Amino acid sequence: METEVANDLSPLAKVYKDGRVERLMSTATVPPSLDEKTGVQSKDVAISSDSTVSARLYIPKAAVGSLQKLPVLVYFHGGGFIIETAWSPTYHNYLNPLVAEANIIAVSVEYRRAPEHPLPAAYDDSWTALKWVASHSAGNGPEEWLNSHANLKKVFMSGDSAGANIVHNMGIRLGEEKLNGIEIPGVVMVHPYFWGEEPLPLETTEPEKRSKIRDIWHAAKPTTTGLDDPLMNPATDPRLSGLGVSRVLICVAEKDMLRQRGWYYKEVLSKSGWKGDVEVMEAPEEDHVFHLVKPGCENAEKMMKKLVSFMNEDI
Repeated sequence: METEVANDLSPLAKVYKDGRVERLMSTATVPPSLDEKTGVQSKDVAISSDSTVSARLYIPKAAVGSLQKLPVLVYFHGGGFIIETAWSPTYHNYLNPLVAEANIIAVSVEYRRAPEHPLPAAYDDSWTALKWVASHSAGNGPEEWLNSHANLKKVFMSGDSAGANIVHNMGIRLGEEKLNGIEIPGVVMVHPYFWGEEPLPLETTEPEKRSKIRDIWHAAKPTTTGLDDPLMNPATDPRLSGLGVSRVLICVAEKDMLRQRGWYYKEVLSKSGWKGDVEVMEAPEEDHVFHLVKPGCENAEKMMKKLVSFMNEDI
């Protein structure tokens, strides 16, 4: 077995000369289940016939036998496009209580990961997942939970870190290609993975930290023009004003290296000519994806309540 490292992306992964990828963290998985604590049922489904895209679906068990129509959350996991999955205990344990508290259906998307499948694979798979959700609009799609219980006029997108980057890029695509059958009024971007060649005010200037983000981005998208690629730096995207949603909630954390990018996104989006509402929620004293690491903490509970009210605001 090849032991010479071609690309060290620690702490996420190592890529060896023979192309083998060793993921160094977040490799555990859990099966779908009925979660006794929250009363949420989950199952795994294939989304594309060639099975490159799949998802874990979540629904409050009490809704299954009812006539209730619930909002839908399409969720994209984080991990720099390189680690984590929809089957990870981190996301399973996050979505069960969120689904219960918000009384929604969640579709947690399993997209192809870099470096084996460089971008735009994750974006393409995420779009395929949105189209799959939309295919249930007439009540005769492939998934009974969505046919019977989804309110497709209330579809939300959310994701953390690289997943929030996917949310933004799906929003740009929605502005260019209308998806018939569903309405996506709002999106939530948690600790979004955006960056740029030039440091923002208050952003770290430490070369080692900045180069680590650059290396991970280049591993995810080898064909990139760099950190000012519109996929990574929305401020450089002339299409920004066409973002195809009307409400955006950005969550940032005070100690997160990506914090400034979240605030900057609000600034450039507001000035772009986009006509929607954007707000930022900042968690004091917290770091990147703190809500996944310590879901019981006060700031995580506040953030959960905010997401629940955001998705139920107009119901």
